[in-house]
Amino acid sequence: MGTTEGKATSKLVQEPEPYSANAMPRRLSEFIWMMGGGHQALLVLLSVLLFAVGILPLEVQRRIINGATKDAGFNSVMVLVLIYLALVLGEGGIKLILNVYRGWISEISVRWLRLAVINAREHDRDSTVALAEGVEMSIVLAEADPVGGFVGTSISEPILQAGVLFAVGSYMIYLQPFLALVVIAVFFPQAILVPILQGKINQRVKTKVTVTRHLSEEMVDHASQRAPLHRVARVQRLFATNMSIYRLKYTLNFLMNLLFHLGYAGIFGLGGYYVIKGRIEIGTVVAFIAGLNKVSDPWGALVDWYRDLRATQVKYELIRDANVAALRGE
Repeated sequence: MGTTEGKATSKLVQEPEPYSANAMPRRLSEFIWMMGGGHQALLVLLSVLLFAVGILPLEVQRRIINGATKDAGFNSVMVLVLIYLALVLGEGGIKLILNVYRGWISEISVRWLRLAVINAREHDRDSTVALAEGVEMSIVLAEADPVGGFVGTSISEPILQAGVLFAVGSYMIYLQPFLALVVIAVFFPQAILVPILQGKINQRVKTKVTVTRHLSEEMVDHASQRAPLHRVARVQRLFATNMSIYRLKYTLNFLMNLLFHLGYAGIFGLGGYYVIKGRIEIGTVVAFIAGLNKVSDPWGALVDWYRDLRATQVKYELIRDANVAALRGE
């Protein structure tokens, strides 16, 4: 790596030297593990601890509401409030550590990718051509960030968010199974829509990366005979591709938000009916509202993770192919 600090960090995360043509694994999953399997295991442990602690404030919140509406003593309510604050503080502290740890691993991976591409170009400098220089510029400056950034969240994120969904869902079923069905119904249409729309987004991501590389190649190659209008056409294609991605992405977000609000309406309607009939307490309805709000974020994060996974797989394969081609002098 060149510096003492770089060597120390390399040993800590067991980074391979990015000089060999075989240094870059064929698959994204292998690259993630190569960047530090032990660190991924620690991230998983922190994620499990976080979602285990995160379910407790819901029950404390329910007890506070029920205590206030049943004329419980002020001291009892204040004790529950202090417990609630302590749990929230603990949850926030664990999340802070988890996020900083993820960021560190992500930056290690971004640095490795950039150095791998730079070293591949140094491997056979005599055969340097403008085509390869343009690809190198695109990878080092733009493409390495999202791929390396995904490494930090690749394993811990789905475990954390799925754990929160399972814990909160189980708690809701325990409180009131019929109200829990309203919440579960919110997710079924989304589970169908997300893979379909994400597949269409991935096709456009691959097009975007390819067009960006071609544009970089032409800008670096000063001897290129292509007319400026040809480059303008590539810029226009990038614009059209990005707008297509935005339309698909935000249409999916719109549908997800709509379904969540339908879930709130169902909880208000059915929960209000049960309260009027004396079948449940008002604190249970409040717990369901808070619970649906609590699962909306992890569900959205899980969808975003799935989007990133599929897009990153495409980007990683393109980076690896370019790296191998450069090492072979192609």
